[in-house]
Amino acid sequence: KMSLFSPAKVNLFLRIVGRRPDGYHDLASLFHTVSFGDTLDMEVLPTEAPKDELTCNLPGVPTDESNLVIRALNLFRKMSGETARFRLNLQKSTPAQAGMGGGSSNAAAALFGANALCGRPATNQDLIKWTEDPVIGSDATFFLSEGTAYCTGRGEVITPVGALPVPANMPIFLVKPRVGLSTPKVFKAMDLEGLDKTPPEELLRIFQEKGIDHETWVNDLETPAFKVAPELGELKQFLAKDGSFNFRAVLMSGSGSTIYAIGEPKGGEEAFKKAVKDKFNIEGIWRANLVRRAGDEWYKAPTASP
Repeated sequence: KMSLFSPAKVNLFLRIVGRRPDGYHDLASLFHTVSFGDTLDMEVLPTEAPKDELTCNLPGVPTDESNLVIRALNLFRKMSGETARFRLNLQKSTPAQAGMGGGSSNAAAALFGANALCGRPATNQDLIKWTEDPVIGSDATFFLSEGTAYCTGRGEVITPVGALPVPANMPIFLVKPRVGLSTPKVFKAMDLEGLDKTPPEELLRIFQEKGIDHETWVNDLETPAFKVAPELGELKQFLAKDGSFNFRAVLMSGSGSTIYAIGEPKGGEEAFKKAVKDKFNIEGIWRANLVRRAGDEWYKAPTASP
């Protein structure tokens, strides 16, 4: 039996570098895991079990073959030759359509857990290779890094990055409005000509040298996302300027709709949360930190709930 924390991620920058022949877009992004996420409990079923059993605390989450967790287990069996079936309970906190990689993280946790429960027939490198199969979501590969990675291609080509020079206790507030965004819609609204011109390698260097102490915060999907959902642009404006919270940085994560704010808000956390919730229709605001994992260990669950 094991219980795995399944962390959410944020994109510290996201550049779109072009459209691919297969219709996907090539991106270049610095991904980082945070101390907010889901919990996946797993155990091996008796050998005669005909299939995996998945339950989830959220109504409406599919528990059949369409769930990325089940797909990850099928992929694990196909690639490793193991035949074990599993009983899993997924406690979801990470919202859907949030740009925080929830489903992909669950798939990576299931893959890691299945491998551990079967006596580790695969190395971490094997697991990373297997996740290149787009059947389990293009961010799954990232979660098998140590939590900081420069991702290119569709997001599945990962270059591990060492710990950034950011204080461990630096808060990052994840602000998720009720409006969700479908990734294809956001990409459709994007004007490839009007994108930021900063080379992504330059952005990476800035983060590696300065952590969060700089002014170069870029997500090329913000403009199209704010076109699709103008209230998101208003929310970002409020967090970054109009609310006078003096955050160190405010940026949309992924293709939205989560917007994160780094630092302690001026006037305190409670006043900040109230001001945002009074003005916008908010699904949740969570306080977290940037986290990483060590080599063969999985991500540790946060000790106190944010």
